[in-house]
Amino acid sequence: MINVLYVGSVSACFELENNLPYYCENEYTVTLDGTEVLATNTNVFSLFSLHPGREYTLCVTGNEPIKFTTKTETCAVSVKDFGAVGDGRHDDTAAIQTAVNCLPAGGRLFFPEGTYFSGSITLKSHIILNFSENATLLGSGDPEKYPVIPGAVQDIVTGEAVQTGTWEGNSVPMHSALLCTEYAEDITIIGPGTVDGDAQHSRWWVNVKDREIARPRLIFFNRCKNVTIHGITAQNAASWQLHPYYSENIDFFDVSVNAPKDSPNTDGLDPEACDNVNIIGCKFSVGDDCIAIKSGKIDLAKLYEKPADHHTIRNCLMQFGHGALTLGSEIAGGVKNLTVNRCVFNKTDRGLRIKTRRGRGKLCVIDGVLFENIKMNGVLSPITMNMWYNCCDPDRFSEYNTTREKLPVDYRTPFLGKFTFRNMVCENCEVCACYCDGLPEMPIDDITVENIKFTYSEQAEPNFPTMKNNNTKLCRAGMYFDNVNKLTVKNVEIIGNDGEALIANNVGSLIKE
Repeated sequence: MINVLYVGSVSACFELENNLPYYCENEYTVTLDGTEVLATNTNVFSLFSLHPGREYTLCVTGNEPIKFTTKTETCAVSVKDFGAVGDGRHDDTAAIQTAVNCLPAGGRLFFPEGTYFSGSITLKSHIILNFSENATLLGSGDPEKYPVIPGAVQDIVTGEAVQTGTWEGNSVPMHSALLCTEYAEDITIIGPGTVDGDAQHSRWWVNVKDREIARPRLIFFNRCKNVTIHGITAQNAASWQLHPYYSENIDFFDVSVNAPKDSPNTDGLDPEACDNVNIIGCKFSVGDDCIAIKSGKIDLAKLYEKPADHHTIRNCLMQFGHGALTLGSEIAGGVKNLTVNRCVFNKTDRGLRIKTRRGRGKLCVIDGVLFENIKMNGVLSPITMNMWYNCCDPDRFSEYNTTREKLPVDYRTPFLGKFTFRNMVCENCEVCACYCDGLPEMPIDDITVENIKFTYSEQAEPNFPTMKNNNTKLCRAGMYFDNVNKLTVKNVEIIGNDGEALIANNVGSLIKE
């Protein structure tokens, strides 16, 4: 069965319905109106260079043909008609911005083959950016090309704050992204070309902790809705690659996100306090978390009370990076209605990674989360739940955040509810199979680990399972749980571990089958 994920005016994305993570069983061919156009073995595939307003017949090996019709558009214009050169040296910023400004609603701005050297570009509502094959938007390394956006400005009539800039869960000044949009709607960015921050040839990755103004993201959407990013390669951002912020109805289909493994804070995709986000068929290889779902720190959470809601992550490939799929740590608004399935994780430090801490607040409620049908290989620690995360906060070494004593529950205390991990194969683990560490005053409420097989690498080396104070390195450890109300372990196989397969401290109810 073939699911239609997206059909635009000149591109479309489809998904094979099966129970296999990311890859299907065999390579298949795709024909369009009787002509073979693609051979692949991934569950998600895309078509480009289609014609607007036309019906097509799609055939995939072993499936019945389906018909689809591309959308219409008001116009399609080339960025070169506005003076863009595309030689990788000439500054095309003004030409690209002029083209965006002039584009009618429903129009498509086309980037033909070339390298378009540019600073920050501000997008607007009701437009399509189309990067053709071998077309690259190449970011400048000059900070002056990325205007500083304040964290918030004051409405001169009402005195209320208008939020504009952000970094790591706080409203603070930041450099504008290479592609930046605020308070807009109906925006589409499609490939198969590339958006490249080129940070490796700049000073953006040098002395990152000493910067007073947050580094630019590659693509940033603030309080936007109905945004689709399809088929592009996004890479080498100064910081996070893709960052939708307090936005809704955001789709990422068949996107590739790349950064060197040692690059600082180059998260792949960080939806923050967003509603209805689909991340399907995407591929990540980055220097930090591949996907990190966030909802701000405590001040923004109290101001807006906006959780990360209705997120679906499916048929994705995550490689390298600190975490394949992460919740937090700036998660003070909470997370609900999250499903992650049919994904492959290769050689990430952690697989499914939940990180929070005292001080995220009572609105930090993460509940009803399902992770299933996932294959991991070479992941150091496949499952981690850490309520003692010790990074990114001035008070991270304080007594409040280090003591293992039971503290009073108050407005600063987060809550982790029900989590289900099931139907997984985790091969060549190194540090541990599972490490879940709750707070003594607020244990993790309910964890189910079901139908999972863990095996270990013969070359495993000791390392830290999570990032917390008073840490201890482990190697080929089994499953560790501390401060959990209810724990269910069903049909879990652990092969090659050193020491006990299951350690359960301060667990209220343990069901083992």
